[in-house]
Amino acid sequence: MSLNLVKLCVGIDSPEQLQSFIKQRVAQRVSEGKERVTMHTTRMVPKRVDELLDGGSLYWVIKGKIQCRQALKDIEVFTDSEGIRRCHLILKPKLFKTDWQPRRAFQGWRYLKAEDVPADLGDGKKGLDALPTHIRLELAQLGLL
Repeated sequence: MSLNLVKLCVGIDSPEQLQSFIKQRVAQRVSEGKERVTMHTTRMVPKRVDELLDGGSLYWVIKGKIQCRQALKDIEVFTDSEGIRRCHLILKPKLFKTDWQPRRAFQGWRYLKAEDVPADLGDGKKGLDALPTHIRLELAQLGLL
């Protein structure tokens, strides 16, 4: 059973905005002759790397709710120019929207067990899932979702 990470997505208002940012970063990497992936650098290095790389994802918390995820491809540990140990979370560029799951603010990242992850939204969205993110967010803020 795979293990996942959950992390706050600071400065992003919607999965659509995050997807646009990912697209720009991937295009920049490709223009530099690098692999089609995105990287997120973090100070804390996960100890359970094997479990994370066995099909795990990074679940993004946007506006207080898990709203999407990216599959983990690799985790690269390195030491930065100041001698501090860090790691790159290497992520596949495809973003999967998920059911919303409320999360309180926290620092860094947390492990997220497979049984606690929200379901991916299917391509044949129906009902509230078919609404644009900004409308879903507004309804949630009004306490209607």
